[in-house]
Amino acid sequence: MSNLSEKVALVTGGSRGIGAAIAKRLAADGASVAITYAKDATAASAVVKAIEADGGKAIAIQADAADTEAVKGAVEKAVAALGKLDVLVNNAGTAIPKPFEETSFEEMDRMIDINFRGILVTTQTALKHMSDGGRIINIGSCVGERLLTPGLVAYAATKGAVKMFTQGLSREVGGRGITVNNVQPGPIDTDLNPAAGDWATPQKAATALNRYGHVDEVAALVAFVAGPESAYITGANLTVDGGTNA
Repeated sequence: MSNLSEKVALVTGGSRGIGAAIAKRLAADGASVAITYAKDATAASAVVKAIEADGGKAIAIQADAADTEAVKGAVEKAVAALGKLDVLVNNAGTAIPKPFEETSFEEMDRMIDINFRGILVTTQTALKHMSDGGRIINIGSCVGERLLTPGLVAYAATKGAVKMFTQGLSREVGGRGITVNNVQPGPIDTDLNPAAGDWATPQKAATALNRYGHVDEVAALVAFVAGPESAYITGANLTVDGGTNA
């Protein structure tokens, strides 16, 4: 039996990067998986097909994380299609790297709406359906605790908010056996933050391992937190950052 056999997971922002890797890993561990995506239906379909090709079950639901009604609807659609909800991974996020003084209010709003407000809405809606003993896993960032890279001030602030939300919520839902944890990646090689990108040099230099991480390394930690062996871990900020915050 797989660790997540007969479990249902929802992964927001699951069409690419870290989210896609998480969706595939949870499915490989036995979960039925719903993913949300903002615009790229082709990429989302590719993730679903990859999971199905390996014998898993997955669906894709279009929902921009900044759109409150779309997010609420996505949770309802996932539960309707898959029957229940055991694991929520709040992965959808965005960064707009630039000096704070040059960051527009619209750009700030976009990061707040997706990185923080979207998590609040998704989680509140999901809790109405979540099974006792469920798992809420937020994808924060190592910069939510310590910021070494210029140009990420507003982004880091949203991830700091995710950290405190995680800790506070864990105490409110612990009586149901639901755990709430915050996985905080460091620099991970994705389309949004490529290891060969303009902002890569200072991020790589800040790590102890002198390299970018891989999406599968984040997915492995998420899979553990989603599984039965992590039942006594809650309210934790679990950093997978190559030693950036060491």
